[in-house]
Amino acid sequence: MKIFRYYDNLPDEAKGSVIVLGNFDGFHKGHQTVIGRAGKLAWEMNTTLSVLVLEPHPRSYFNPGQDDFRLTSFRTKTHLLEDFGVDTLFVLPFDKKLSHRTAQDFVAGILRDSLEALHVFVGYDYRFGAGRGGSASVLRQMGHMEQFGVTIVERIMEGDHIYSSTNIRDSLRAGDVRRSADRLGHWWHVEGHVLHGDKRGRTINFPTANLSIEGYIKPKLGVYAVRVMIGSGPAKGLWNGVANVGRRPTFAKDDLVLEAHIFNFDFDIYEQPILVEFVDFIREERKFDGLESLKEQIGKDSITAQKILADSNNRQASIPAPRREDHL
Repeated sequence: MKIFRYYDNLPDEAKGSVIVLGNFDGFHKGHQTVIGRAGKLAWEMNTTLSVLVLEPHPRSYFNPGQDDFRLTSFRTKTHLLEDFGVDTLFVLPFDKKLSHRTAQDFVAGILRDSLEALHVFVGYDYRFGAGRGGSASVLRQMGHMEQFGVTIVERIMEGDHIYSSTNIRDSLRAGDVRRSADRLGHWWHVEGHVLHGDKRGRTINFPTANLSIEGYIKPKLGVYAVRVMIGSGPAKGLWNGVANVGRRPTFAKDDLVLEAHIFNFDFDIYEQPILVEFVDFIREERKFDGLESLKEQIGKDSITAQKILADSNNRQASIPAPRREDHL
């Protein structure tokens, strides 16, 4: 997948595609349906499939002091889109200039003149332009005038459930990571480089790989059954483990960190990139009297996590990574 962080003077091969507009935080099943339908049309038109996102998220730009809300980091989002089969990702820098751009100018100046869009897909609730002045129906009217097609995808539902990033965020805050995974269509996960911590886990025979979760929505604090993906080196592979997301009250800490203990693991992975998949919630975080009581509880949590991860309903392949060809 090619990534362009600009829209002026694009190479010819980046122009004239089917383009999907949106943020796609989490890349849940609703997003997959929208992009999948666009991919089908791109295949029929013998052209490329593109996605256009804004970075940073407008919500972060206009409210910089709010709590982190993103289900996926930008890096994770690019991986999911690339795995799905998106050919080109346009990342428009959302700044003062772009935020003041009218809906009409966005359509004529960017979609028509710069990207030379052949067809555009949006969700039913898509808004764009200064002051969110443009709607999906307005875009369809403008597209007709500018001679490119527009498809508005209505809400995607399963039973009485609407797929939405907001609903998934609520599930994560409640600790229901299994329901979140069902709605995402893939396991919710955090990516990052392993940090150097206090190394207290080694003293009780439960060493941990620590990750920052800055920039991600904060799930319910507590202990989870997890899988850890290591992409390279001697430890390359998928490993089972148990993780705590919290502030480590037993040690009078206040910073929020993800600590993953990987089972049957004896490799040095400091500063290496890893991915931690959340499979199920085990218990809430709590303060212990000392190291021995903490060690005893981690042992119990590890047994619980191993049982969860051995359950056929939680196997790695039960929620596969989404693929574009599933929608063709």
